[in-house]
Amino acid sequence: MRGMKKAGWQAVLILVLMVAARTPGAIGQNAAAAEVSVRPQLVIIDTDIGDDIDDAFALALALRSPNLRILGVTTAFGDTALRARLVSRYLSAVGRADIPVAVGIRTPDSNFTQGAYARQEPARQLPDAVTFLLEQIRAHPGKITLIAIGPLVNIQAAIARDPGTFRMLKRVVMMGGSIYRGYDDGKTGADRPPDAEWNVRCDPAGAKALLASGVPVFMMPLDSTQIHLEQLAQARIFAHGSRLTDQLTLLYHQWSGTGAWRTPTLYDPVTVAYIDHPGLCPVKPMRIEVDSKGFTLPVAGKANAEVCLESNQTGILELVLSAVTGEPGDATGVR
Repeated sequence: MRGMKKAGWQAVLILVLMVAARTPGAIGQNAAAAEVSVRPQLVIIDTDIGDDIDDAFALALALRSPNLRILGVTTAFGDTALRARLVSRYLSAVGRADIPVAVGIRTPDSNFTQGAYARQEPARQLPDAVTFLLEQIRAHPGKITLIAIGPLVNIQAAIARDPGTFRMLKRVVMMGGSIYRGYDDGKTGADRPPDAEWNVRCDPAGAKALLASGVPVFMMPLDSTQIHLEQLAQARIFAHGSRLTDQLTLLYHQWSGTGAWRTPTLYDPVTVAYIDHPGLCPVKPMRIEVDSKGFTLPVAGKANAEVCLESNQTGILELVLSAVTGEPGDATGVR
């Protein structure tokens, strides 16, 4: 008898859930909220891709993430038009020409190691990066994470042009700064005292403006981003033979130079890894001041950034490797 009552209650419960799903109400609202919570995060990537190789790996990791929807890629520092051609070729080659590319503010040229790859893409008229960024923020207020993996020239200009709109960003996750640890020597891994890290050193005023902007800033400094891609890991990527790994292979060999074998440091992918898996790079609130030489100094006072001082480097490296060599037919749609 009790079994019959139990079966009856199960049938009633199923009926109630079916009705609730078809009509407004608490259960239906909760289901909608759950659906919203799993939608991909909206991101824009501001990058100086073309100098070092780590930007290309950061873009690859973002493309492969089912948790991110890339609204656009903006190019920063140096010959930003040539950088945009590099991004356009890269995206087209992996089947993501649908992602907009915008050209940032040009500055004196830097060490563009992958120019030959970029010049294979025809030059064409592309949107202005600062305008594009502000338009996207207005279209998606409070929802965009800006991934900043280059000098902050475009970001400084956006703040100066429309600080109110810029404050409508959800957050900025940046690779930049050096709090307690400087660049290692690339061979022994020996730590050095804090350095003026490249992205901040190239535009200290941009870093100051960002930290004072009122937007939540999540900083991935040298302390947590010096993850070396050693030869065995390189071989796993370069031998994979997908559209995505083929682009990484081409860009790597242009960066490393003919006959040279260099070990990339995956600074920039830590930003994407943090967004996807925050536990890999836990942050702590700190107050950071930027001096005129680009040093990022921890000081007493109200926090203006969440800073990752130590990361799970093994976990981040495996995340990168498994993402860019993912099996065909996965959720990302990039091969």
